[in-house]
Amino acid sequence: MIDCHTHTSISPDGYDDAADSYEKACRLNLAAIAVTEHCEANRLYGPEKYSTKHSNDEHFFYNYDIFQRSMEKNTLIKESCSSDTVFINGIELGQATHDTDAAEKIISDSRLDFTIGSMHELPGRDDFAFLDYKNENIEKLLLEYFEELLKLSEWGKFDVLGHLTYPLRYIIGEAGIKTDISAFDDIVRKIFTTLAAYDKGLEINTSGLRQPYGKTFPDLKYLKLFKECGGKIISIGSDAHKTEHIGAGITEGTELAKAAGFEKIYYFIKHIPYGISI
Repeated sequence: MIDCHTHTSISPDGYDDAADSYEKACRLNLAAIAVTEHCEANRLYGPEKYSTKHSNDEHFFYNYDIFQRSMEKNTLIKESCSSDTVFINGIELGQATHDTDAAEKIISDSRLDFTIGSMHELPGRDDFAFLDYKNENIEKLLLEYFEELLKLSEWGKFDVLGHLTYPLRYIIGEAGIKTDISAFDDIVRKIFTTLAAYDKGLEINTSGLRQPYGKTFPDLKYLKLFKECGGKIISIGSDAHKTEHIGAGITEGTELAKAAGFEKIYYFIKHIPYGISI
């Protein structure tokens, strides 16, 4: 098993140390663990560089500093590893389409093994975590989200697309608003065919299993659709922000990959996928 989406105290919303994460992964006999700190491309520098104002203090700037600290820390851990568990120096790159120059500055770093492409917010908006869904047009919001994911997939300079159905964590799981996203299946299909054409992967993010939402991001239906669209590369991540959550839900995620018809799950070293039979 693998856990290819984890955060530590270097991420603004994370806790604990990357060395502790690796030690936990070794205890769990994971084949590989990736430390993937947040790096928001649309806030790479200080607030004076940007016109968008966010309503919540958790919108941290200076993400380039976060990235550099992560690369330095992870490189040291990677060089000192003696276990069979592979340590992966990764990043979760948010909103690459909002500032592609900033995003390409990050992905060009030779120390980087693995990039998750994520979309935590729409242009000029707060993170989905901080929106007031009772005052949102949910259908319009989700359409804009999937359109932005399609742009991200067409840009394609990442290894796997992270937590495809991320907004549902807040719309369904926290706001309790019943939402059927099947109306967006056509655009999701376009996202998947684009990923498949570029040999990009899809992440099974298991964090929803330990949240009120209660499902992975995405669920089995969309994993099957990804395979139907020619997708081959599946990665799995707990999205742990604490050491205690390293490996959480990975067994369930692996079973979902198998149920969707995939025979391998993948981790990346220097952006090259390595498959593990399941």
